[in-house]
Amino acid sequence: MSIQNRYEFLFLFDCENGNPNGDPDAGNSPRIDPEDMHGLVSDVALKRRVRNFILEKFGSDIAAAAPNAVYVQHATNLNKYITKAHEETGGKPEGGGNRNQVGSACDWMCKTFFDVRTFGAVMSTGANAGQVRGPVQLSFARSVDPILPMDASITRMAVAEKVSGAKAAADYEKWENAQEEDKLRTMGRKSLIPYGLYVAKGFISANLAKGTGFSDADLNNFWEALLNMYDHDRSASKGMMSCRGLYVFKHVGTDTDQNQRVKQAMLGCAPAHKLLDKGAIVEIVRKSANSPRSFLDYEVTVHRDRLPAGVELLTP
Repeated sequence: MSIQNRYEFLFLFDCENGNPNGDPDAGNSPRIDPEDMHGLVSDVALKRRVRNFILEKFGSDIAAAAPNAVYVQHATNLNKYITKAHEETGGKPEGGGNRNQVGSACDWMCKTFFDVRTFGAVMSTGANAGQVRGPVQLSFARSVDPILPMDASITRMAVAEKVSGAKAAADYEKWENAQEEDKLRTMGRKSLIPYGLYVAKGFISANLAKGTGFSDADLNNFWEALLNMYDHDRSASKGMMSCRGLYVFKHVGTDTDQNQRVKQAMLGCAPAHKLLDKGAIVEIVRKSANSPRSFLDYEVTVHRDRLPAGVELLTP
């Protein structure tokens, strides 16, 4: 059964001495808003970490992991799974399926893949399996304060040069012995920020969940992923990244009539901006005028008395 409540949420995370999300158009330096120098992390980067956590929890084998398999995996051809959906449902793997065949393949994809049920997908790139709008959507995360992108020069005490004509390890060793020692080192750089606290806004539609079958079990897996995904995504480039808070606004309704209350819970009892705007319910304040260097430099206050009627605040 799909979820019966609308949700909005604030996701707080930070990065210490690392690059939370590199911009390939800027030499992979940390993403920033050039007008005010606040840091940005794309929704795609956040979804990738959610998918990675689900892969860690349920495994990458589609048959064994279903219904919590992951559709968008690293270094795979997505058309492979679309074709398999038609094979499993008696459709047209070669393409050109009719509406019923496309619909059956789409249903199979939703039932098999967690990320299709959650984020939606365009599945018309090969044998057509349609497209679905996911009930879970994320905004770009934005830092609470401006960040300072830095480049740190590093020295690697080795090289990885492709030697012309070398066909065996002995050829590389011969080339290596002929070089000056200083030429067997190379310079590089690492892009990082000293510290940044980021806030992402999220939205979960109960109405769109009906179209993909996004259930309460899926919702619990999603919360678990947000809370734990950075502990399973460590790398030298990312520095120290951690979840610092997850504040979930659940619409439950106010009407005394149960049927009307169910409808209110699905449609919502307050506009999202009244829940998610800066300082509306969750207030983040920097404690001093100094540049922040840790989460301890901030104070987070939750104003439960400002909650609109029919909305509950959860902290999974």
